[in-house]
Amino acid sequence: MILRSDETQDVDVPGSGAMRMHLFRPAIEGRFPGVLLFSEIYQVTAPIRRLAAMIAGNGFVVAVPEVYHEYEPAGTVLTYDPVGTDRGNALKFTKPVAAYDADANAAVTALLRNPACNGRVGTFGVCLGGHLAYRAAFDPRVSAAACFYPTDIHSGTLGEGRSDDSLARMAELKAAVMFVWGRQDPHVPFAGREAIRRRLEEVGAAYEWHEVNAQHAFLRDEGPRYDPALFLQTMGLTLEFYRRTLG
Repeated sequence: MILRSDETQDVDVPGSGAMRMHLFRPAIEGRFPGVLLFSEIYQVTAPIRRLAAMIAGNGFVVAVPEVYHEYEPAGTVLTYDPVGTDRGNALKFTKPVAAYDADANAAVTALLRNPACNGRVGTFGVCLGGHLAYRAAFDPRVSAAACFYPTDIHSGTLGEGRSDDSLARMAELKAAVMFVWGRQDPHVPFAGREAIRRRLEEVGAAYEWHEVNAQHAFLRDEGPRYDPALFLQTMGLTLEFYRRTLG
């Protein structure tokens, strides 16, 4: 499927100004389910753009917000090196959790208003973005959340003050949630994964759970941790998940 991947939209977020979203959609007439894709700490890098295009090419309109829009000029991409990693991690713990939530609310509203969106919305995220995709699903307008190796949920350490309420609010979830983990991921050890799954069971969440033998960031198609076979396998699971939940 041929795509449009050259569109952006600047969305006003109350209290923090404009947030740029990068849009990917089939280049044909029609309306499609929407997917709000949250990036890792490096913002909208080339691997994130390819990931968004992969989802869009399967019949979705995908919006990718710049998660650090208050702190970096529009269009900023952090590099996959120590400098970029340090900056991304510093901002992850600088930005208040309420600001992440405000971004998600504004992004869902904008995606639902997009003429190419059919009114059904899911989320997707990797690393930091996996956590943000999960939190965005507290919004009752979101029907599904695919969360790949989300950081900080088990430890409650997202945002300013390293204190979030993501586990405590899990009972608010109305969306179906899919978690995908790498067993060799040092950021979310076995005990952390078990804490999240135990909470899912406690609140009776509708969820899928997948663990694979992989490192953190195994979806990222740059660098030594990329696993192409697991990319295909788990993205297949994701697309089937969306077909069931988003139609």
